[in-house]
Amino acid sequence: MNIFRLIGDMSHLLAIIILLIKMWKTRSVAGISGKSQILFALVFTTRYLDLFTSFVSIYNTCMKVFFITASYFTLFLMYHKFKATYDSNHDTFRIEFLVVPVGGLSFLVNHEFAPLEILWTFSIYLESVAILPQLFMVSKTGEAETITSHYLFALGSYRALYLLNWIYRYYFEGFFDLIAVVAGVVQTILYCDFFYLYITKGKCCFVSHAFFILSASLSYLSPPKFYVFVQINCIHHVQQ
Repeated sequence: MNIFRLIGDMSHLLAIIILLIKMWKTRSVAGISGKSQILFALVFTTRYLDLFTSFVSIYNTCMKVFFITASYFTLFLMYHKFKATYDSNHDTFRIEFLVVPVGGLSFLVNHEFAPLEILWTFSIYLESVAILPQLFMVSKTGEAETITSHYLFALGSYRALYLLNWIYRYYFEGFFDLIAVVAGVVQTILYCDFFYLYITKGKCCFVSHAFFILSASLSYLSPPKFYVFVQINCIHHVQQ
């Protein structure tokens, strides 16, 4: 395991811990998209079914179990324990518009037409767009709590670091997974405007210069309408 993957995994772990601590300490799930959390639970469930068929390492198994357990515990907090604080009026993204096309694509474009491989491919495609309901919710409310911003930044950092992991593996191990790389690029692009505003408005205590350049560069690849759409709403939040 290289350093980029390790830090990426820790960033992913941190994002989930931040989210759970936020919910538990405030006894509220306000500002969190339940739709995105449903998609993430679906991502982890379909990706880690190989827990029952293969063993890689203790680290790998523990991480898989944690992500699956944490995703369903998050849904329990959102839709049961703290249900009264859930803002369903603003969490209105139609997730079927993501799940159905992604499901079809995973059958058409995969490495091998086998059940577990198709489910893994489905999870990769779905993860790339699973954050859209959360970004859509932030755009509708025009604001995001500081802790929610930290959660989004850590989650976006995880995927950006995985891009560096794939670059490293390509040059030093000769490994290249086109499906994972393309999905990862799409996912990182969705975070780019948020990254830029998060960093420039001082919401991050420390971010490396190289990571800032990566995020700023990728933001130029995002669709113009989406770029303006997200930026206007983020600026509105920062000015409050």
